[in-house]
Amino acid sequence: MEMTSVEPTNAVWETLDVSEAREYVGVATDEFLAGLPDPARLTTERRRGIIARYTAVLEGNFIYWMTGAYLSTKTDQARSIILDNLREEIVDCHPGMMRRFAIAAQAVPAEADAAEVYSDLSNVRLFVGRLSSVQMVLMMAFFEGLIQKFMPYLADLAARQGSKDMEYTDVHGVCDIAHTAGLFRALDAEAAVSPLDSQSDPYDGVHLLKTLLETIVHGGGRSSNAA
Repeated sequence: MEMTSVEPTNAVWETLDVSEAREYVGVATDEFLAGLPDPARLTTERRRGIIARYTAVLEGNFIYWMTGAYLSTKTDQARSIILDNLREEIVDCHPGMMRRFAIAAQAVPAEADAAEVYSDLSNVRLFVGRLSSVQMVLMMAFFEGLIQKFMPYLADLAARQGSKDMEYTDVHGVCDIAHTAGLFRALDAEAAVSPLDSQSDPYDGVHLLKTLLETIVHGGGRSSNAA
């Protein structure tokens, strides 16, 4: 019988340093917020476009992303934390809250808004489908923390559009503080049992999501000009 040799693997497995990861996503969040255009200098259409693109992405995808995080995790602690987040999203109907916010701001997404975010959104969806627990939970921790800090800006845009319905921004400006803290606890638990191949980038999801968020704000052309 002919024997087949198996080449030894050169993979080196490393445990994610969660403190370092928290610092990294903090810097990424600050970079994103620093790049936001001044609402006072934006045209009505630019304001509408930001809210519409944000709605086009969040309304139908956040629960999908968080479900991906739940399916990817291996520890009971992480699953419990993410399940509580999902339960709140569904019981309090956050997608409906998002839609009412967009309607009141006269920013219901149009076909063109969905088209502008389609490519970057597809990249995030494909990443979620990999079900890589540590990268997935880290992406969602980054997202929750960033969105909590983004809410005052989004509310300002909506107010300038004549909206008085701020339930969405009021709720997420508060609840996402606890959600972010919970997801970093989940990340601690997952990192302990899921070491990463040293050749893989633990920030893959963070980079993809940050790119999508920049497209939401600046449009498909990524112009930061106000006009």
